[in-house]
Amino acid sequence: MPSVDPPWLMLVASLSGRSPTPRMRFWRALKAAGAAALRDGVYVLPAGETTAGILKAQADEVIGSGGTAHIVPFAAAGPAQDAELRAAFDRSPTYVEGLERLTTLLSELPVLREVEARRRVAGLRRDLGAVVAIDFFPGPVSGQVEVALREAEAAINAQFSPDEPHAVQGEAAQGEIPRRDAADYQGRTWATRQHLWIDRVASAWLIRRFIDPQAHFLWLTQPADCPHDALGFDFDGAAFTHIGQRVSFEVLAASFGLDQDPGVAQLARLVRYLDIGGVPVPDAAGFASVMAGARARHGDDDDRMLQDMGLVLDCLHAAYIETSPTPSGEPT
Repeated sequence: MPSVDPPWLMLVASLSGRSPTPRMRFWRALKAAGAAALRDGVYVLPAGETTAGILKAQADEVIGSGGTAHIVPFAAAGPAQDAELRAAFDRSPTYVEGLERLTTLLSELPVLREVEARRRVAGLRRDLGAVVAIDFFPGPVSGQVEVALREAEAAINAQFSPDEPHAVQGEAAQGEIPRRDAADYQGRTWATRQHLWIDRVASAWLIRRFIDPQAHFLWLTQPADCPHDALGFDFDGAAFTHIGQRVSFEVLAASFGLDQDPGVAQLARLVRYLDIGGVPVPDAAGFASVMAGARARHGDDDDRMLQDMGLVLDCLHAAYIETSPTPSGEPT
């Protein structure tokens, strides 16, 4: 019979001994990888470099524990078997469950405290992100979930951060961001909206860490309170705010030539994803949870919030620098 793409990989494994620990570790690893169990000891994944590496790692674990393991590449015998195999990787029920949880969250939003609302939506994004990572054959419902997540995050921002900036559009959004010299911005007063969240806290960290180490910050009750001699950021009409698809952190980084720093560039992707959506970033849910915890800990004390989150951002920046590729392609 003719084969049907894509090809598949089968892991056939037998663990020796009676200890349940290696079996549980093996099962959990394959479940996390999204493998389908055809029967006890027989698991399937779509063929690919990543999935082959996952199965090889588990096969090596089994063999190292005294068991036997074989990885067998194969192709479906025909369209019917291919469809049956694909059906084993259908993530729709999990997506539907996530959509139902989002619907419940939105219905309860008017009575939730901000920390709880953000904690729940961050948890949903983390859980659904894990599903996306093992969704080998994504369908329309996966896109619906991403849209629903963005709408839920927008609803939370509208309730708890109603003064979020609107992106500059038109020709200004397409052009180059003017380069500025940090030497002209030393010892200045910088102002943004109080009750810091992702983009504002990351932007304030970037200012003090790389642009103006002696920066003095004003936390505004409303943008109209910004003094004329202060440098505003992350609100409509501010000197530094959203431009097109770039959030305030990205605009600041580009303005002062910091976007070439690999750590800053990776932080920019994280901030953009959490602020306006986009390409998922693995650390995003964890960062949002830490941010929510810092806000619960410090309440309206934005100076202490920045102090705590500044340490987190310092650590993330250092980690991203450490793992960034060198020109040769190897991590530093």
